Amino acid sequence: MPHAGLTTERLTRAGAELADEVGFEQVTVSELARRFDVKVASLYSHLKNSQDLKTRIALLALEELADRAADALAGRAGKDALAAFANVYRGYAREHPGRYAAAQLRLDPETAAASAGVGHAQMTRAILRGYDLTEPDQTHAVRLLGSVFHGYVSLELGGGFSHSAPDTEETWARILDALDALLRNWPTP
Repeated sequence: MPHAGLTTERLTRAGAELADEVGFEQVTVSELARRFDVKVASLYSHLKNSQDLKTRIALLALEELADRAADALAGRAGKDALAAFANVYRGYAREHPGRYAAAQLRLDPETAAASAGVGHAQMTRAILRGYDLTEPDQTHAVRLLGSVFHGYVSLELGGGFSHSAPDTEETWARILDALDALLRNWPTP
């Protein structure tokens, strides 16, 4: 019999909070059971195992990011859209480092196709249409943006820029300027 008050959604959200506190890699069904002061077996009527929990946290993170990005992009185009999208990504990573790490989890193809990750790609492509990029350049640009955003955010979260000037905000603004300039002047093969 399932423990009163425990649901898959409640456990997923608690797992996401745990990820933000202790790191995504540290999230397990056992740790979650300790948080709820229940036996691990009580959670198995809601979750298959720790990998199932991590997948659910990843899907939640992708959904939260997509919702924030959609709100930020509404009515924007060009550099304004690019900056809004990038700032959502960076802000989410800073606010929810464990969930951000979860959003990077490799999902099986079927789960990925049904996830909010598809919406991320669609929003990125919508931004790029404002720069008149077509295929295959659009795909190259999607990969470039993802690499730059993830690389910068990962290095920043790891303290990689904390020991030198200029301020990371200034660097971030310059990166967005550089990406905008590159996208407006995309090189032809």
